[in-house]
Amino acid sequence: MPTVTRFAPSPTGYIHVGNLRTALMNFLIARKAGGTFILRLDDTDQERSKQEYIDGLFADLEWLGLHYDRVEQQSKRMDRYAEAAGQLRAAGRFYECFESPVELDLKRKKLLNMGRPPVYDRASLTLTEDQKAAYRAEGREGYWRFRLDLERIEWADGIIGDISIDAASVSDPVLIKADGQVLYTFASSVDDVDMGVTHIVRGADHVTNTATQIQIMKALGGTPPTFAHHSLLTGAKGEELSKRLGVLSLRDLRARGVEPMALLSLMARLGSSKPVELASSMQELIDGFDVGSFGAAPTKFDAEDLFPLTRSHVQGLPFATVQARIAALGVPADKAEAFWAVAKGNITVLADLEGWWHLFRDGAEPLVEESDRDFVRQALTLLPAQPWTTATWGEWTGAVKAATGRKGKDLFMPLRKALTGRANGPEMADVLPLLQKLPVI
Repeated sequence: MPTVTRFAPSPTGYIHVGNLRTALMNFLIARKAGGTFILRLDDTDQERSKQEYIDGLFADLEWLGLHYDRVEQQSKRMDRYAEAAGQLRAAGRFYECFESPVELDLKRKKLLNMGRPPVYDRASLTLTEDQKAAYRAEGREGYWRFRLDLERIEWADGIIGDISIDAASVSDPVLIKADGQVLYTFASSVDDVDMGVTHIVRGADHVTNTATQIQIMKALGGTPPTFAHHSLLTGAKGEELSKRLGVLSLRDLRARGVEPMALLSLMARLGSSKPVELASSMQELIDGFDVGSFGAAPTKFDAEDLFPLTRSHVQGLPFATVQARIAALGVPADKAEAFWAVAKGNITVLADLEGWWHLFRDGAEPLVEESDRDFVRQALTLLPAQPWTTATWGEWTGAVKAATGRKGKDLFMPLRKALTGRANGPEMADVLPLLQKLPVI
C-alpha cells in the first residue's frame, strides 16, 4: 500500500515550532517512502480560521521547502461529514445529547468529588423522542456524541510503543456541536479514511484522541493508519512551552534570520537518539530520518540553538547564492566576491552583512585609547594612497614598525581598532582593500 501522510493544521494562528515538528516528520516519512504528503486545512472552526493564517502557512512551508502533493480543506467537505454522520446514526453509534455546559460541569465535579474519573454517564443515550422534543421546546439544541464500544483500544505506537486504553475510562466524544460545527475528532477521522492516510505522526497530547478515532474509523468501515506520537516540546529549562509558542512562530524565526536548513536540521533530530547535525540538503534529512529513533520524554527546545546552525549554514554558502543580496546592499560588483569572502566568517545571519558593508563603505567609529592616539595619527600618515591591495597591510605595518619601534599586538591592535572600531574580525590584509573611508582621529 502506498504511503500517505498528512499535515493538518487549523488556520487559527501562525504555525510555530511545535507545528513544524509534526509537519516535518510526516513530510519525511512520505518522501522517504516515495509516497504522498497531503496538506489539509482543518478549518471547520469558521470563526477562528482566518485567510491570513492560511496565507502565512503557505508562505512558511514554501520558505522551508516542505512541498506538499495536494491541498485539502475541511470547510469544503461538509456534505461528506453529514453523510458520514448519517452512516453512524444508522449504525447506532451516534446519539443526540442536550445537557448544558453547566450541567456537564456539575456532573464532572460530582464524579471527581467521589474519587471517580469524570466520564460522561451516557444519560442521553436512553432519551425518548418525546423527551428530546421537550428539550427542544425549552430552546435547547442537541449535539452529537459517538458511542464507544466499551473495550480496550490497542495499537503499536511508532514512538511510544504498545498502547492500551480502556474505552470505559473515556467519555463518548462530542463530534458535532449544537450549532452544527463538526469537530476535529470526527472530521479528521472521516478525512483520514477517505484520503487513504497510512501514517500519522502527531503530538503526545493526542493519544486519547487516537483511541477514540480508531473506533470512529472502524465504525466508518476504514482501516486505522499507523500512529506515532512525538513528545511535546518544553523550554530550555523544562518549562511549559505552550505559553511562549506565539514568539516561536516560523515567521518570527525567519524575521530573526534563522535559515530554513538550520531549523529543519534541528527539528529532524531534536528528541531522537541521533545527534543534531547541520544537513546539507533536504535529501540528506530524508535519507537519515527514522521515526523510531525518537523518545517519548518531553523534549527541550531552545531557539538559541538555531543560531550556531544558521551560522554554519550561512558561512558555507557559495558566493553565487548571496550575490544578489550583496548587490542589493550597494556593494560594487568588482568588490562583491571579496566582500563576501571577508564578511562570511564574521556573521551569524545574512542580515549581518549590512553592518559590515556599512563599516567598509562609511568607515567605523574609531576605537582609540588615549595613549595610542598619537601613534595612530602618525601611522595614518604612513598609509600609502589608494587603491589598496591585500599586500598593503603588511607593507604599511612594516613601515609603521620601522618608524615607531612598535611591534606585535601593540602595533597591530591599535590600528585594527582605529580602522574597524572593533578588537576582532577578519584579517586586516583582506579588510583594507574594501575600506572606502579612513577614520578621523
